[in-house]
Amino acid sequence: MQLYVHIPYCRQKCRYCDFASYPCQEETMSSYVDALLKEASTVSRLIHQPLTTGFIGGGTPSILPAPLLDRLLNGLQNTFDFTADMEFTTEANPGTLTADWLHTAMAGGVNRLSMGMQAVQPDLLQTLGRIHTHEEVVESVHLAHREGIHSLNLDLMFGLPGQTPDMWRETLQAALALEPEHLSCYGLIPEVGTPLFADLQSGRLTLPDEDDERRMYDDALELLARHGYQQYEISNFARPGAECRHNIGYWQQQPYIGLGASAASMVTDMEGELRMSNPPSIADYIHMVQHRQWAKREFVRVTQEDARFETLMLGLRMTQGVSEADFLQRHRVPLESYRGTKLKSLQEQGLLEHTNGFWRLTRRGMDVQNAILVELMDD
Repeated sequence: MQLYVHIPYCRQKCRYCDFASYPCQEETMSSYVDALLKEASTVSRLIHQPLTTGFIGGGTPSILPAPLLDRLLNGLQNTFDFTADMEFTTEANPGTLTADWLHTAMAGGVNRLSMGMQAVQPDLLQTLGRIHTHEEVVESVHLAHREGIHSLNLDLMFGLPGQTPDMWRETLQAALALEPEHLSCYGLIPEVGTPLFADLQSGRLTLPDEDDERRMYDDALELLARHGYQQYEISNFARPGAECRHNIGYWQQQPYIGLGASAASMVTDMEGELRMSNPPSIADYIHMVQHRQWAKREFVRVTQEDARFETLMLGLRMTQGVSEADFLQRHRVPLESYRGTKLKSLQEQGLLEHTNGFWRLTRRGMDVQNAILVELMDD
């Protein structure tokens, strides 16, 4: 079982962000932590196995005052059974990280840190609405290593408005100089309703062309491999043994519980997978927990067809691909019976390969992953 805890507070909302995050609501933080722990107590009665991974995301968890973080982490430890080797990650924003906050996080069981570096150029950071500088990224990474965090991820973004392949390589080189154990390299997806999307729609900003974006991704594959990082998922690279177990759990459809505003959960029972979600509003979330000790709503029973397609879709994100044996065990139907004709057609086009009982994307297939999924979706 995996645990996700959402901290929806931030100093300033990034211009590309469509997550449930809100600036300037510090007066609700104490009540929010109380609600998290009350929800955790209720949820724990339904969990009959220890937690293998935990992840505190946001928002910006590192702006939660250290005393509140201490209360939260101690409460979680007293509520749930943590495995001895549990991977426990928290996100943090460069420029907000302090030694006191890190000490508190580590004392509460956190052993992995994920920070959003995104880009090295000040103009690109401003376009994204990021509040940090690259100098603060360097300071935060050095602080984390100095305080004893030995597993650290940096998020990078390519395909940004105004970004060139040379600028992307500069960002990659700057990230590598910090020697993180893990790197996530995400292509920008402009989300409807964000300020960045509006600027693109109006023509105030323009995205790089498709060839340049593909070149950026190729540069990441080549440069990171040369420095000893293994790609294990379309956007994720790690030194051997430093893969993010929490995210792998999502891609392998392991059950998870989400606490907090907008958090999602997925549990399995005799009838299959059941999805639940919490309200995105901080006020609504606190109100529901205070009055019901429970914020789960929008219960959705995952159909057999949806579960099968998600195994295929999520498995193709991983470089190891989709295991025919695992698919058969999970769904009681051979993968070839489910989508064999489509898979073989895509294999003939050079977009998929089939080796040792696994179907995986080729390098060319990674570039058109969305089109492949659309093709596989149709019966």
